[in-house]
Amino acid sequence: MTTETFCYDDEVVKKFLWATMFWGGVGMLVGLIIAMQLVWPALNLNTPWLTFGRLRPVHTNAVVFAFCGNAIFAGIYHSSQRLLKARMWSDALSQFHFWGWQLIVVAAALTLPLGFTSSKEYAELEWPIDIAIAVVWVSFAVNYVMTLKNRRESVLYVSIWFYIATIITIAVLHVVNSLEIPVGPLKSYSIYSGVQDALVQWWYGHNAVAFFLTTPFLGLVYYYLPKAIGKPIYSYRLSIIHFWSLIFIYIWAGPHHLQYTALPGWLQSLGMVFSVMLLAPSWGGGINFILTMKEGWSSLKTDPIVKFFAAGTTFYMMSTFEGPLLSIKSVNALSHYTDWTVAHVHAGALGWNGFIIFGMVYWLLPRLYNTKLHSEKLANFHFWLGTLGILLYIVSMWSAGVMHGLMAQKTDAAGILAHPNFIEIVTAIKPLHLVRAVGGTLYLVGLFVMVYNLFKTVANAPAKTLPVQISAPARPDTRNVIFPSYHSMAENWSSYMLVFVTVVVLIGGVLEMVPLMAIERKGIAIAGVKPYTPLELEGRDIYIREGCNNCHTQMVRPLVHETTRYGEFSKAGEFVYDYPHLWGSKRTGPDLQRIGQKYNESWHWKHMIDPRSIVPESTMPSYAWLAVDKLDASKTANKLKVLKILGVPYTTQDVEAAPAVLAAQANEVAARLAAQGEVAPADSELVALISYLQRMGTDIKLKNNNTEPGGTK
Repeated sequence: MTTETFCYDDEVVKKFLWATMFWGGVGMLVGLIIAMQLVWPALNLNTPWLTFGRLRPVHTNAVVFAFCGNAIFAGIYHSSQRLLKARMWSDALSQFHFWGWQLIVVAAALTLPLGFTSSKEYAELEWPIDIAIAVVWVSFAVNYVMTLKNRRESVLYVSIWFYIATIITIAVLHVVNSLEIPVGPLKSYSIYSGVQDALVQWWYGHNAVAFFLTTPFLGLVYYYLPKAIGKPIYSYRLSIIHFWSLIFIYIWAGPHHLQYTALPGWLQSLGMVFSVMLLAPSWGGGINFILTMKEGWSSLKTDPIVKFFAAGTTFYMMSTFEGPLLSIKSVNALSHYTDWTVAHVHAGALGWNGFIIFGMVYWLLPRLYNTKLHSEKLANFHFWLGTLGILLYIVSMWSAGVMHGLMAQKTDAAGILAHPNFIEIVTAIKPLHLVRAVGGTLYLVGLFVMVYNLFKTVANAPAKTLPVQISAPARPDTRNVIFPSYHSMAENWSSYMLVFVTVVVLIGGVLEMVPLMAIERKGIAIAGVKPYTPLELEGRDIYIREGCNNCHTQMVRPLVHETTRYGEFSKAGEFVYDYPHLWGSKRTGPDLQRIGQKYNESWHWKHMIDPRSIVPESTMPSYAWLAVDKLDASKTANKLKVLKILGVPYTTQDVEAAPAVLAAQANEVAARLAAQGEVAPADSELVALISYLQRMGTDIKLKNNNTEPGGTK
């Protein structure tokens, strides 16, 4: 038998680990800032690039794709080389992956505060960065597949299956959701509109959680948990069931984010059914991890690494119970658009992902530097600090979410809303937002303690660590071997595993999306719904730029308390010209779908410049600069041209006349403002935004809309 000698590439692993720590600090610090902005709106600093609406996607992208992403890559590069007994196929591609990913993260950190956003949740980055993501991901995939091909280990361990599912599915999700037509260097329009865009977005959004924040972390646990406790995984058979059932079911569950919306009912129900089914494989995997830790349970008293893995597994099981629960329509009617969803997301990102990352890094970094962890006491202190922080966060947001939902639904004996003004809800939950900020502070301090511990660990390492040479037998030839099952064949032939995984994950997406995509616009059109005028379109793009959709929804659900509060429930035909949709996922402020013509232009002008002059208790940022910044209409005609390509019924004459039509409507809005006592430049961005706000929801007849979301009647 031929024996080959080689070295693993651990330098790229070290780089990804340190990037994990750095971006984790940045992402969580930004999260703390925006949490405090909801308590003290003055912290928005009246500065465009520091408002909640612009910083919120910076926080989510930094935590998900920078903190968790770099940790995923560190763990995959380290564990895969050892499981496959092979160095990564190309050192150059590994380095390209690392530096390319960091440049993408930096690009996000620069463009999002500057207002360059597609508005799609967890996919806000604009088209040049989307292309860069695809290129870097393909380089990673090529490097990984070629390493699989050149491996010296015949059988693919379960962690590798999860890594393969991640690589394939994230590529599909990113490409499908990011299909867009550029308008300018950092502006584009999604090729999907309205209800179709909403389905694609949450097919992507939910499965970004599934295949970026779940499957790769499960692969990491399957490798690092047995390493940490010195015991094999409890049940290999259970891991097989866990893997295949999870990746098949997960891809169907996206529509549960759109319960009671304008999405067809059959898709809502389908999403709910598959979400409830997810409980079985998710808990099957969690039970496998718990039983693996059973014999080493005594180490929980002293070993911080095992503590982090045990707590992370607990949060995984809690989150995968809560997710199916929140998908049930009756529960969703209460929880959706509230802080309950925020609690659920952070239990996953900080409790499940964060604790698994901490456990992995504490185990891995000393071994990479051939030394011991500087202080187990500090690691234990980090564990308890992080646990207290995340529990304060989750419990406060659970409480705020339930309070929000109940207050929104409450009626008196006559059936009249007990809290008709949304600001009453905002005021009631503000103390809980303060508790959330305290919890986030504790979690962040814990991270800083960890970074200090890691730096001291490296400082105690040998001055120079030589790469360890590994000797392994060449991979035996299995081309003529007859395997007892398809799964045995997939475990030994990576090409079969790649094909099987691709087929399994595509089934749900195709069967859900193709029927909806086949529905033509005219099939759901509503008489009176017209394309946006050039000025309204520019106002809508300003609304997107400022991240207004991060706090306000544009979707009135067919629930009595919502139609009483906001007016006629939303219908699919109202959104046929919305590229992209702006249905939103959180109500930090009231729904705006029926805001048009409820107030005069002067009210909007004052409200945008100084929200607290209208509603003293408001936590909304001031947008005073919009009143003085001039609208850039140089791309307006091109925007109409692109939308015309996408099927919006603009004529060639509409495109050519766009600048003149825009100026005429702006003058009309400015004239109405002047008549109401406001000095408003017709070419200001705020005039354009007001034109959009005044259009919203006016294409169909309004009714039952007698209360005002701003806080007055």
